[in-house]
Amino acid sequence: MGELMRRYWHPISPASEMDDNPTKEVRLLGEDLVLYKDRSGTLGLIDRFCAHRRVNLAYGIPEEHGLRCMYHGWRYDETGQCTEQPFEETVRPETRFKDKIKMKGYRVEELGGLIFAYMGPEPAPLVPRWDFLVQGGNTRREMFITEVPSNWLQCQENSLDPVHLEWLHGYYGMYTAERKGLVEEGAAGRWVTSAGRHKKIGFEVFDYGIIKRRIWSTTSEESSQWDLGHPVLFPNILHQGGDGRYFLQFRVPIDDTTTWHLEYTMYWLPEWLDMSPQETIPVTYYPLLDEKGNLRNDDILDQDQMAWVAQGDIMDRSLEHLGESDKGVILFRKLLQEQMAIVQDGGDPMCVIRDPVKNEYIHIPQEALRPLPLDADLDVVARYGSKLRDEFGELMKVASDTAPADYWEKVGRWDPR
Repeated sequence: MGELMRRYWHPISPASEMDDNPTKEVRLLGEDLVLYKDRSGTLGLIDRFCAHRRVNLAYGIPEEHGLRCMYHGWRYDETGQCTEQPFEETVRPETRFKDKIKMKGYRVEELGGLIFAYMGPEPAPLVPRWDFLVQGGNTRREMFITEVPSNWLQCQENSLDPVHLEWLHGYYGMYTAERKGLVEEGAAGRWVTSAGRHKKIGFEVFDYGIIKRRIWSTTSEESSQWDLGHPVLFPNILHQGGDGRYFLQFRVPIDDTTTWHLEYTMYWLPEWLDMSPQETIPVTYYPLLDEKGNLRNDDILDQDQMAWVAQGDIMDRSLEHLGESDKGVILFRKLLQEQMAIVQDGGDPMCVIRDPVKNEYIHIPQEALRPLPLDADLDVVARYGSKLRDEFGELMKVASDTAPADYWEKVGRWDPR
């Protein structure tokens, strides 16, 4: 599994954080590394500990060309090559000791306000230009990050399990709201007998992963949730959203028992708004626990993360009893086995992209792909403590006041003006 995951680019940091602090500890695929930005703007990802006396280079000094250890002044470039050893070069310059010292160094690239790392064999593939990362026009972006004490695979398998929606996010969500006094007593029991249920689920492999489809007891095959479905990108990304709020969830393996979970959100606002470009993408470190130290369970992301952690850091799959609701999980595990075999045979697995033309803009069709409706509920859109809520309130008021005359007719609603 580790060799498979090394064939992909993984996000490791918001790019803006390197402007505030040019060195940062990173743990990825079980390796302790340091990410740095030198004074020329070059990014590097190298072994966290100096090859001399094993001092943490997160305390190092970024210079014009590389990162210098603060302990004895050894300097490294972005490949991990030692380029200077001040005392050694003074005393015995003829030995060229520095040329013999090379630590691990991995490729890094910036895209969409994120820094991505690649830890696999050369030649490196391209960083995938997923639509929500590079979409232009009237957009705003935001990031929500949580470190989850759970193996990345159980996080990703959650996205191949549509039926959990009605129980974890429906019944359990109502149950917790009832306990907190947010809904009237008995609401959870009434919900479980009256709410829509899954009538049919379907899955199919496509070029970039698996398409997940569902039909509720209240919908049909003409609904976009079945006709288009929504995609789960191989191996560790969920591509989802609708009605102006879209996101990529990256489940990045820190190691076998910890996941760096990034929800990268793109908001698509009405096209007639005159908007300035977004200067900085806000970042929120979204808490896993509440003020009492319990797992949060108020919102969809809370509930998903709670379920991942509740399975243990690595779930023992030999004790499972899979059923009809687990068809997507079974298909995903089969796909993982197939792609690991391809890697073992020396090939490129799914979603390793090398063609620049195909990579210019990777559009992934999905349901409800349209700008933010003018009557959208900001409590739903700007959720998780969004730092853009105030800006959205102002923008949507302007958008409503300046909407084209036929807008409300097209969306089937009355014009409030």
